[in-house]
Amino acid sequence: MKLAFRLVAIAALGLFISAAQAETFNGRVVGIADGDTLTVLTASKQQHRIRLAEIDAPEKSQPFGSKSKQSLSDLCFGKEAEISSRVKDRYQRIVARVKCAGVDANAEQVSRGMAWVYRRYAKDHDLYVLEHVAKVEKLGLWAGSSPTPPWQ
Repeated sequence: MKLAFRLVAIAALGLFISAAQAETFNGRVVGIADGDTLTVLTASKQQHRIRLAEIDAPEKSQPFGSKSKQSLSDLCFGKEAEISSRVKDRYQRIVARVKCAGVDANAEQVSRGMAWVYRRYAKDHDLYVLEHVAKVEKLGLWAGSSPTPPWQ
């Protein structure tokens, strides 16, 4: 009985901690830096730089860098976004899952072949499936014979 109680208490604490760390807010997308970074402006006129969680897009100087940026712009620029923040990165950007006009931008970038799954941080198994389909269909960066990930 005591063990069961402890397990329930630990599980409840874990949910509490997860909820405390996650924050959801809305804003209008006012800037696109690259294929995995955007800026939102909240109703209270605060700007937040957002790094899309669990994905990594080509750098501007890499093949598909500008296409990846354009893809994110087509998805999000000027639209209302729902930001589900996770943490801040070393550049003080909010790392988050982002929905633009109801579309999961993180997943859509991967699905279009405009970003890799960032294996070091990815927890959403569906992203791996989307990446595999994009590879098989040779979409976006997967059209090339050996795309270079941004981390190399």
